[in-house]
Amino acid sequence: MFQPALPPRQSDSHKGSFGSVAIIGGDTGMVGAVLLAARAALLSGAGRVYASMLASGAPTVDLIQPEIMFRSPAELNQLKQLNALVIGPGLGQSKDAIELLECWLTQTVPMLIDADALNLMAQHTHLVAICKQRQAETVITPHVGEAARLLATTSEDIQKNRTECALKLAKSLHVTCVLKGAGSICAHTDGTWFINTTGNPGLASGGTGDVLSGIIASLMAQGLTALDAAKLGVYLHGAAADALLAEGLGPVGLTASEVALEVRNIINQLNACKSI
Repeated sequence: MFQPALPPRQSDSHKGSFGSVAIIGGDTGMVGAVLLAARAALLSGAGRVYASMLASGAPTVDLIQPEIMFRSPAELNQLKQLNALVIGPGLGQSKDAIELLECWLTQTVPMLIDADALNLMAQHTHLVAICKQRQAETVITPHVGEAARLLATTSEDIQKNRTECALKLAKSLHVTCVLKGAGSICAHTDGTWFINTTGNPGLASGGTGDVLSGIIASLMAQGLTALDAAKLGVYLHGAAADALLAEGLGPVGLTASEVALEVRNIINQLNACKSI
């Protein structure tokens, strides 16, 4: 089902053929969130990946994935080749975080909003208003608690009405909404929705949401629509966890980093089947 959505790989391709992704977040104590998302974007096929962090003394190189390029938040505005952006992983709640989110919401680059950026939107109505007016495709990836804050309700209500809540967020914010959890729901602003069937409890660990954000943004940068990127992204994310479980890795102790590496294998397996 997902093979037609896979970005093609021509023999004369170069890194510019597969888009540029930027990840913004990483306030003090949370730089790992940006690194996980950036690594996942790289492993999912993006041609260029940039990491941008708010923390003072943040790293300037990823020794695990030195291919990732580091830029200050101000320097990202100067990048002309940016094709997708993730904002939120480890972003924090500071004034700088609010200003960054407000600035990027007004840009025309396709965007994925996650984690702290969603919490900021729940607290500041002017950010919601800007999001509704965006001219570029937007994906949000709330977990149940974040969705509850956005809809001013309870987590229990979200769980009882997952599809309805995902659709309400998608329609009210004019976005594609991925409501995470067992059977993640991808809801589009046009009223269509899909339930993902891959994944297992091994994904219930820190950082897996950051990995999912990086995957979806990478697919958007490679040319997929927001909805196709969300559907394929959650499928790959869950399928990677399932493959690791089949190998005896997890569910207990499965890490986000292991999931990101396995996503690369799943993508290449799908591509191999596509070429037969």
